Amino acid sequence: MTALVWTANLLGWPAIQLGISFAALRLPTRIFAGDSWLTTLRGWERDGTFYRNRLAIRSWKSRLPDGASWLGGFGKKKLRQRDRSYLERFLVETRRAEWAHWCMISCLPLFFLWNPPWARLVMTLYALASNLPCILTQRYNRIVLERAVRPPRIAASA
Repeated sequence: MTALVWTANLLGWPAIQLGISFAALRLPTRIFAGDSWLTTLRGWERDGTFYRNRLAIRSWKSRLPDGASWLGGFGKKKLRQRDRSYLERFLVETRRAEWAHWCMISCLPLFFLWNPPWARLVMTLYALASNLPCILTQRYNRIVLERAVRPPRIAASA
């Protein structure tokens, strides 16, 4: 691979990640107020068991960086308050973060334009390794936050 290709690879990902993060933070909050087809929690993940038991998410999610706080966005590393309005904002920001990470992954085919097959595999592994843990964490956090914000449903008796 040429120096230009190496440079495009090494600088391309950080530029894309920072650019998407910066843009996502400037989008209106109302865009992320509700779930979209992308952020809707699926039936198999609703109670969080998959994340807790299969992925042991609570043991590693605190090690992930919080890029939003680096760029002046809403920090999601720690729960700072417990009032309803803060929790609802946190919920919205999990959607924003998840959307941003999906956008980052969607840029992967761009790197296929100039890379040989072995480097495409490396780029794919990088895109997934750097974004999927963050996506999974946002989805898990949303499960926990929705329990705290939404009143429990009472089953109607027949």
